[in-house]
Order: sequence, then C-alpha cells, then structure tokens
Amino acid sequence: METVHGITPAPADSRLALRSRLGLITLLLLCAVQFLDIVDTAIVNVALPSIQHSLNFTQQNLQWVASGYILTYGGFLLLGGRLGDLLGRRRLLLWGLAVFALASLAAGGADNAGLLVAARLTQGVGAALMAPAALSQLTTSFREGKDRDTALGVWGAVSGMAAAAGVFLGGVIAQGPGWRWVFFVNPPICAVVVIGAIVLLAKDPAARGKRPAFDSTGAVLVTGSMLMLVYGLVRAPVVGWGSVQTVAILTGSAVLVAAFVLNELRSRNPVVPFAILRVKGLVAADLTQLIAFAGFFSLLFYATLYMQEVLHYSPLRAGAAYLPITAGFAVSGAVASQLIRRIGTRPVVVAGCLIAAAGIAYVSRLPLHGTYTSDLLPGLLVMSLGAGAVFVSITAAANAGVPADKAGLAAGLLNSSQQIGSALGLAILSAVAVTRTNQLTAAHMDHLVAADAGYHRALVVGSILMAAAALLALRVGNTREAAPLVMVNAQPARLDAPASGLAAPRNASAHSRRVEATAADAPVTARTDHAPQFKSQHD
Repeated sequence: METVHGITPAPADSRLALRSRLGLITLLLLCAVQFLDIVDTAIVNVALPSIQHSLNFTQQNLQWVASGYILTYGGFLLLGGRLGDLLGRRRLLLWGLAVFALASLAAGGADNAGLLVAARLTQGVGAALMAPAALSQLTTSFREGKDRDTALGVWGAVSGMAAAAGVFLGGVIAQGPGWRWVFFVNPPICAVVVIGAIVLLAKDPAARGKRPAFDSTGAVLVTGSMLMLVYGLVRAPVVGWGSVQTVAILTGSAVLVAAFVLNELRSRNPVVPFAILRVKGLVAADLTQLIAFAGFFSLLFYATLYMQEVLHYSPLRAGAAYLPITAGFAVSGAVASQLIRRIGTRPVVVAGCLIAAAGIAYVSRLPLHGTYTSDLLPGLLVMSLGAGAVFVSITAAANAGVPADKAGLAAGLLNSSQQIGSALGLAILSAVAVTRTNQLTAAHMDHLVAADAGYHRALVVGSILMAAAALLALRVGNTREAAPLVMVNAQPARLDAPASGLAAPRNASAHSRRVEATAADAPVTARTDHAPQFKSQHD
C-alpha cells in the first residue's frame, strides 16, 4: 500500500494507540472537523455589527445570522448521524465538507440579508453531516480504555476552545480583511480536511443488499418543530407573549414534536430508534449538554455585545478578550480526563456545571462603566474551568455503553443537544433581554442603560440554566471510562475492530513497524447474532 509522508492507514482489525504517529494525526484530523463546526457557531458574533450595517439587517433579524446555522445544524444532526451509520461515515464526512465549503462561499459573497441567512442555514446542514461522522469515527477508531478516554476528552475540550477561539478569530477577521472573510476562510480548511480524510480513512464497506429507506419525514418534522419554536420565541417580545401569533407558533411546534414521536414509533428505519434511549444515563447526558450549552452560549453572545456596545471595544479587542479562556478549557479538559478515571463522570459534570454557573453569574453584574480585568476576566476564567470539565465528561458519558453500529446516532444525539441548546438558549435569552430593555426604554431610561440592564438579565438567566444542568447531571451515568464498543454483524465481532475501519495495508508487517499493534492487548468477544450489546461501566 502506498504511504503519504510515511503514514500508512491502520488495518481494519486493529484499534489505534494515541501514542502512535497515525493515532495522533487521526485524532487531530477528526477534532479539526469539530473545531471547524463550533468555530462557525461563534465566529460571526463579533462580526454581527459589521454585517448589520453592510446588509441592512434589522436588530431582531440579525439574530438569524447566528441562530440560523445553529438551528439547521441541530435539526439535521440526528439524520446526519443515522446516515453515517447506514451509508458510511467517511462518505458522509466528505459530503458534509463539500456542502459546508460551498455554503461558506455563498455566505461570503452574499449581497443581501436573505441570501446570507439562507447560506448560513445550508452551512448548518453541512455541519450536521460532518460532526457525527467525525465523532463516531473517533469513538470506534481508538482502543478502549485510556486511549479512547483521552481522545474523547480532547474532543470535548475542543468544543469549548473552538467557541472561544471563534470569537477571537471573528474579531481579527472583521477588523482586518472584513466580515466576508469570516466565511471565505472555510473552503481552504475544508479542502485540507478532505485530503486528510481521503488519505487516512478507508473507503466505507460496500453495502450488502438493498439499502434501507431513510426517515426523511422524521428529519423534516423534528427540524420544522425546532424552527417554529425558535421563531416563536424570537417574535414573542415583539408581538407579545400572549398574542395569537405566539400561541399558534408555539402550539404548532408542539404538534410537530408529537408527530415526530408517532412517526418514529411507526417507521421501519427511524431517525432515532428509541431502543438507544435505554442506554443508562444517555438521555440525562444529552439533556445536560442541551441546558449547559444554552447557558454557555449566552455568555459568549451577551458578553460580546456588552464589550462592543457598552464598553465600545473594537472587534479585534473584543475577540482578544476571549483568548485567556482557551487556556482555561485546555487545563480543565486535561484535569477532567484524569478525574473521570478516578471518580467517574457524574461528579465531574455536576461540579463543572456549578463552577460555570458561578462564573456566568459573576459576569452578569455588567456595570455600565465596567472594566475587563475586574468585571469580565475573573468570571470568564471561572466559567471556562467549569465548562471545560462539563464538555469533556459529558462526551465520555454520552458515548459509554453505545454499540458501535449506533455510534453515529449517539454522536448525532449529543451534537444535536449541543446545537439545539445553543439555539434555544439564544432565543430565550434574546427574548428576556429585549423584554427588559423595552420595559426600561418605555420608562424613558437612557438607551445604553436599558441595553446594559437587558444583558444583565439575560446572563442571570444563563447562570440559572447552567445551575439547572447540574441537577440534571445527577442522573448522568457514572462511567469511569468509555465502555467497549462492539461491532455487530453476521460475522464474529471483535472489541478491537472499528465500526468504520481504516484501510488495511497489503503488507501487515510493514504497517506494524509504523503503528503499534493493539489487537493483542484487547480481549475478543464473538457474536453471531444481530442483537446489540449495551455494555457500560455505570454504577
């Protein structure tokens, strides 16, 4: 087999060791996908004022530049995860990268508000194909135990670091080449990742027999319900919470959710086979992620507005203000990975949520004439230490006990919880902030004072949401390491065989000189039936 820069893809019957060269590069490649997805959630925040003035957005509609991407990302993640399991994760990763790159080009070249929002919605669809494919590749490529735990820990830490880095990069680009380059930087990065995926990841196995039909109806129903819910929450402060329009939209969202559940129960190949929800602690982990991200994303959004609108920071200065918290995420991620193996995921999640809530509460003080070092930095650092631990431990908890043939679906559930939480949190807190600001403006208070009070109220609610996530986390499974993933098919399955394998070299002995063999270190489990094994190390 040909090699590229001395790297040979791993054989399909072995799992990767992180200390091998191939293992490290594969981890970097897969985490780069997550980094790209999350960066685009936050990178537009600092550029929003420039986008508003350039394309004549209204203040209320400007939110869709941020939430439009988040919404389709979250809405299509379940379908993306399931497609990866059925069609092949490498294939879905490449498709997603292509859609994401093309949508980024359209967003950067948009000459009106409608085209930009449409491009952001399409970007979200591309991200929804990429993210679960990358995470499921990660969970099935590294050997169980310390290597997989570390890989999942890095993935979780990347989420928080990417969100903070996205705000910084948005400031650098907005103040430099201009807001359009916030989107134009994506296609070259996508091209590099595509090349890496083609070189390192094997082609997906050929399908046996007729491919099952996809539950497109279920995907449409769940996405439509989320769209209606967010739109209703955004419009409520304008038309009134008790108005016929608000009640009708929110009721319609609830009806679509009910229709989605009925559709899934009847579907032969549902987006969400409900059997996976019986994995202990999985639902609690996903709900905790949803609520935690609602609180976390509110901090990034409103702290950025505060710095630019109240403290009059430039985009570059506002973005640079988040650099210290990337270190906080890195430190807490490393510490959390070690703590998980000693005390389990549950106490790490609970403690992390409470610490993050305290950090957001500190920032919520937001005095009108505040300073960065005394009113923002301490709270941001505390928040990053707590949130970094949450994202690492939740990633491990949500993937423990899931069979390998459902790894893509589990990844889709986790990532959709993250993105829907961000979208719903932003919508709810925007409603809270706008309502408070309008109340004070109607009372003839200075506009800047009223806006600051709105930011304060929104962040207080964000802190409460993060604290509520700690309560949900009490039901999270307390795994001390990622449980073995078992590939289920008609052939004997091995604990060390990835669900979507990496290409096997023709010369296995040549490969063994490059990558440390791991098959000998893992026990072998044989199964010849099609029943999934739900194993986990929960207490």
